[in-house]
Amino acid sequence: MSKAFTREDGAEPPEDDFEDDANPIPAGSKNYLTPLGWRRLRDELQWLVNHERPDVTNVVSWAAKLGDRSENADYQYGKKRLREIDRRIRYLTKHLENAEVVDPATREETDQVFFGATVTYANAAGEENTVRIVGIDETDPAKSYVSWISPIARALIKAREGDTVRLRTPGGEEEIDIVEVRYETIPMAPFEPVKIGWRPNS
Repeated sequence: MSKAFTREDGAEPPEDDFEDDANPIPAGSKNYLTPLGWRRLRDELQWLVNHERPDVTNVVSWAAKLGDRSENADYQYGKKRLREIDRRIRYLTKHLENAEVVDPATREETDQVFFGATVTYANAAGEENTVRIVGIDETDPAKSYVSWISPIARALIKAREGDTVRLRTPGGEEEIDIVEVRYETIPMAPFEPVKIGWRPNS
């Protein structure tokens, strides 16, 4: 986002607020996303631009008219929130511009592991685990959704059912056997706006 966009409330944030967030995507790579993951990022961006930012900007403008800004909690919090929103808008904009949407449900049948695969593997003790390889903006440890740049995904990608691959862990290397590879729609919760409890003091 441009500085002109982030200054529409009238006051210019510190220069370092415009620093780009660290980009975990490998250089030269696309930002791979599933269709539902892409839609969730798009919906969040639209909400921030069309609803939350204008609302917070209005509050900041109102608070700025009350007098001493240095002791005005509504103004100070509003400015902080605007910087957070602008940082998130920049992040979402860049990731959507660089997005490569891949629908695992439409991939031709294969037993080789690529982005979007649901993979069941077994460790040396015979214990099975299943992971789904998704985009960096879609990871969810509770659901075993792992990023395609994570160590487990890097170990699995391009291998096939029946292969044994080496996985580097904090405790050292271990061998895992790929039991099953399948491609299906990966459920992704839709974006839901967070209700902001903060409002200007009356």
